[in-house]
Amino acid sequence: MDQLSHNQEETSTSIVIPPAFTLAQYRLVLEAIEPLKLPPIKGSALRGGFGHTFKRLACLQPWPCDKYCQQGNTCPYGYIFETAPPEQSDLLRNFDDVPRPFIIESAGDARTYIPPDDMLTFGLTLVGRGADYQAHFEAVFRELGRVGLGQSKGKYRLLSMDRTSEINGAYIADQATTLPTDRLTLDFLSPTRLKFQGRWVWEGPPFAVLVRTLLGRTSSLSYFHCGERLEVDFRELIDRAAGIKIVQSKTRWEDWARVSGRQKQEINMGGLVGQVTYAGEIGEYLPLLVLGELIHVGKGTVFGNGQYRIVDRVTET
Repeated sequence: MDQLSHNQEETSTSIVIPPAFTLAQYRLVLEAIEPLKLPPIKGSALRGGFGHTFKRLACLQPWPCDKYCQQGNTCPYGYIFETAPPEQSDLLRNFDDVPRPFIIESAGDARTYIPPDDMLTFGLTLVGRGADYQAHFEAVFRELGRVGLGQSKGKYRLLSMDRTSEINGAYIADQATTLPTDRLTLDFLSPTRLKFQGRWVWEGPPFAVLVRTLLGRTSSLSYFHCGERLEVDFRELIDRAAGIKIVQSKTRWEDWARVSGRQKQEINMGGLVGQVTYAGEIGEYLPLLVLGELIHVGKGTVFGNGQYRIVDRVTET
């Protein structure tokens, strides 16, 4: 269990997403001016190029900070890309452990070459206070089109960035009522990197591992970006999740790697993809699973990793 979970006041085993936990979802459409050569997981190129451009445009210093932002959360770049815990916080003091308040979604488009005049569409989710920087995201994506994207530094124009939805805890609770409570199938659309006891999970994943990771991510996003704690009994929820079994697994490990601009080396970002079906008393976990569809799960979520969808939905007759 992560440090935030250990420090959490354990008052309830029923998962209720805090009212202050909000998400703003956007759909961006780019038109290639020059050929774009991109990896199959396009969030890697979008996040890498976007980060460098954001720092250049938004840095409050006379010159960009060298290794880490020196202004912390008072700087737009510092808050979005290097979110620092509040000084009085005793939780997650290492900023590398604080989740960033955005997620890029591009699963389903595996093209590695986009010719001129073709479109590239992807999703962007901003969490809590991250939505206050929507104008920064739009300006930087426009500038990135002028600078160039991907290996070829191909240029594009941003045709649109439209908000498609605003989501809160009430929406999550409502969506949870459309799901069965005894059996559920998840389809992992992009590589999902989960760790258990210091090792990567290569199959499954076990339901308790999924719940543990989602609780930690939801708790951290809520605390650092929405200003409200997730008040649940972490240990009880994780212990009971161990009783929910995998009845069918069609997952596999899919490798991919990105080149880190900061570390100047290739980093493996592979993870699980495919479908897994769970059976047991799932009802109390449904709000968490619905939220997980939107915020992703595991390592590398800002690049688009850890995206899944819930296959089963109760349909009205």
